[in-house]
Amino acid sequence: MNTPKNFIILVPIFGVLFFVILYVFATFFYPGGCNSDSTTKGFLWLSNYWCDLTGTLAKNGEMNAARPIALFAMLMLCCTLMIFWFYLPLLFHDLKTDKILIRYCGIASMIIAIFLFTSFHDIVINIAGALGVMALTKTFIGLFKNKRYGLFALGVFSLTEMLFNFIIYKASLLIPFQPIIQKMTFVFFFLWISLVDFHLYRTLTLKLDKEQ
Repeated sequence: MNTPKNFIILVPIFGVLFFVILYVFATFFYPGGCNSDSTTKGFLWLSNYWCDLTGTLAKNGEMNAARPIALFAMLMLCCTLMIFWFYLPLLFHDLKTDKILIRYCGIASMIIAIFLFTSFHDIVINIAGALGVMALTKTFIGLFKNKRYGLFALGVFSLTEMLFNFIIYKASLLIPFQPIIQKMTFVFFFLWISLVDFHLYRTLTLKLDKEQ
């Protein structure tokens, strides 16, 4: 694996950046309405969810012009994160069984997550979430055993946020704050993904330099 080929490992970072740009862009086309008030105008960052952008109809009953952009953003994110999960096990030198689980549970989670915007929304969240948690847990074990404590801590914090977000969603708790919590979860998870991905790129590049 030479440096030009290593560059594909950085694709997930660009995927995350591309998703964020399209996310913001899609909000300008959202007609309006949220769970608490169907009469609001446009996308409200404190009240609307990401999934609101993917619905055929906006919460105010109008056709949702943001949907095609949001769906494309979701598709691109899932595809680029498949690359992340495929290469991530190269960061670890042991834990052979765990490396297999990390790769294939992570990829499977992203494949299933593509269908998040269908009528199977809740089922997709449950299955993709379970596979994702398994892949993340094994990743955290690998990071800790390889003494990457900073990435381990940020990862555990991000996972804790995701689980908290899932619990309050299922229990309908803290409803006024759920959209904000969801976006904060996105921010920390994307930050962790990007830092791990860049660390993987540097690790493999330095390994290659030493072998030459």
